[in-house]
Amino acid sequence: MKSDHTKIPQATAKRLPLYYRFLENLQTSGKQRVSSTELSEAVKVDSATIRRDFSYFGALGKKGYGYNVSYLLSFFRKTLDQDELTKVVLVGVGNLGTAFLHYNFSKNNNTQIVMAFDVVEEKIGQEVGGVTIHEYATLKETLPDDVTVAILTVPASAAQGIADELIEAGIKGILNFTPARLTVPETVRVHHIDLSVELQALVYFLKHYPI
Repeated sequence: MKSDHTKIPQATAKRLPLYYRFLENLQTSGKQRVSSTELSEAVKVDSATIRRDFSYFGALGKKGYGYNVSYLLSFFRKTLDQDELTKVVLVGVGNLGTAFLHYNFSKNNNTQIVMAFDVVEEKIGQEVGGVTIHEYATLKETLPDDVTVAILTVPASAAQGIADELIEAGIKGILNFTPARLTVPETVRVHHIDLSVELQALVYFLKHYPI
């Protein structure tokens, strides 16, 4: 995001892509304006939180009118750098990695997996979802300078070592789908997504916090 918005709370920053996706759907459907209540019902975030999130960016709407969909979409497109292509590398072409390559952010035109790496010899040189799989040993010399984000879908035991090498190669952001909790420099951001933990949390909430 733009440097002048770096002081907004991280929780707000995480919700911005959610708002943006819904606004895209609204514009596609021809809707011209939306209220915070309508947004709340769609994205499952309470309307007070939405109004507070939007308030960090100034006056985005008018009381009694709501928000202009085209204006909000344009504003958040610039805020989220949606006009710039973010190139991503994937390491680990197992079942999950293969699914990522087939999907390849098809609904997000500004994000694209451009390279994949694996250590299994039979996979090297193959294409999955239009992305060529390269030998992991060649990562440092083949990783383009303009790729600074990586998706990690490897065994947990290998995750830290691979993360270290990715960082040495110039990666600044890692989306980690392994159970390992990575140790990285302060200049590198890691988002951990452990599917088993998320599932366990869901089951726990179903049992102990019934709707």
